[in-house]
Amino acid sequence: MDIGGILVPERTVAGLAAGSKKRALEEACRRMAASLPLDAGSIYRGLLARERLGSTALGEGVALPHCRLEACRELAAGLFTLGEGVAFDALDGLPVRIMAVLLAPPAAPGAQQHLSALAMLAERLQREDYRQALLAADTSAALHQAAIAPLPDAPQEPKP
Repeated sequence: MDIGGILVPERTVAGLAAGSKKRALEEACRRMAASLPLDAGSIYRGLLARERLGSTALGEGVALPHCRLEACRELAAGLFTLGEGVAFDALDGLPVRIMAVLLAPPAAPGAQQHLSALAMLAERLQREDYRQALLAADTSAALHQAAIAPLPDAPQEPKP
């Protein structure tokens, strides 16, 4: 799965102002709805319902809120860096500074695409070099470019 196929510049925002998890989700939903045939309220309710099942914070300052929505017809991602870290109930206790949002259709093949996209995003966001590149982006355009850039090969462990 290619991140560039689901993440567009209109849903990529550097320095989103949000003082809380709720506000971060609300702002992300508003920004995503502006470029999708979905309303912000539906997106927010879907993400909030998923958060009630357990925090989508991955640790290391990253959260990956996601849900399937009845009105969603194709995968859509949003990427937001938060100006100030936001408490997100992460197991490591670190505030979230990078929030990737994923919306998916409710049924097959959407379910499989949803899982593939989650895995791809989680793999990217687990990399320190990727997270640092995202946080270094000072504009939304730079954030989008950093987000979709090909990942360099993972460093190899020295052989004994």
